[in-house]
Amino acid sequence: MAEDRAKKGAKDGSEGRAAARTGDRAGGGSGRGEGAQRGNPALTSRAAILAVVVCAIALSLAYPVREYIAQRKEIADLRRQEAAARRQVEILAQRKQQLGEKSYIEREATRRLHYCRPDVKCYIVMDDGPDDGRQARRGGPTSRPPWYETLWRSVEAADRPR
Repeated sequence: MAEDRAKKGAKDGSEGRAAARTGDRAGGGSGRGEGAQRGNPALTSRAAILAVVVCAIALSLAYPVREYIAQRKEIADLRRQEAAARRQVEILAQRKQQLGEKSYIEREATRRLHYCRPDVKCYIVMDDGPDDGRQARRGGPTSRPPWYETLWRSVEAADRPR
């Protein structure tokens, strides 16, 4: 009995499909089957949903990735600043050590402030040596006149009759 039902169902299914096909043709359609009418459109609903999901994922990841990159840059900048601060601390520690030595302070006082110890004879030589520029800046006499005076004197000398 079960076999008879299976045969009958298979027979009815194939007859139904054949009738549908002939009905499409008889109905004055374009002559194409139902599968050919639907075809494969360029954008199916599944592809559209997939595109929306991919865009949503990309948009949701854009801000965290941008923040991550900004934080990495900030960390690198802070590390450079830390290295510079460490170098500055080392330089200042060396300077502090130098200033703690009595001999260094005495040398600097003698060199910069012209201090002399009581048991040492100190001399200051005042001549017109290489310090002419300092005297000129302080308002002392200059060894050479300004360029415009030299120019004017040359014009006057050229103007005199021979």
